Amino acid sequence: MIEMKVAGIALDAITRSPIVLLKDSTDRRALPIYIGQEQARAIMAPLENQKPPRPLTHDLIVSIIEALNMTLEKVIIHSLQKDTFYASLILQQGETRKEIDARPSDAIAVALRTNAPIWVMEEVVADASIPVDRDADEAEQQAFRDFVSNLRPEDLIKRFGSNS
Repeated sequence: MIEMKVAGIALDAITRSPIVLLKDSTDRRALPIYIGQEQARAIMAPLENQKPPRPLTHDLIVSIIEALNMTLEKVIIHSLQKDTFYASLILQQGETRKEIDARPSDAIAVALRTNAPIWVMEEVVADASIPVDRDADEAEQQAFRDFVSNLRPEDLIKRFGSNS
């Protein structure tokens, strides 16, 4: 799994639909997830330190979690099926862990309110992320090509030994 942070909310240039953008710790990969207008507002509120006069749905969820003496350990975005992302809230109460199915947008909104980490499965990142730093990606690929082109069988035998 890869820990990601909310980089912000963007609008799709064509559809004008909101997108929550997650980035990895190296800022090399971004994961765009299309969301609704209400979910965008729910995610933006904690990012901008906005406190509503009355609890909204995600604030209520946090209050319920706290009232039950539970903590949100983490959010996991675990799969992508037919252009739909799936997520879980991982709740902890003492030694007991509960996994609750959630839309990624709701899970992210709750995570932001509780400072819980957001984790994304590697296969989801591989399938749906976009490169952010193409120059760094190209430099890394070139360094690997250089390494492989200069690799000799003797180096591998020295490093890993022979199978005899």
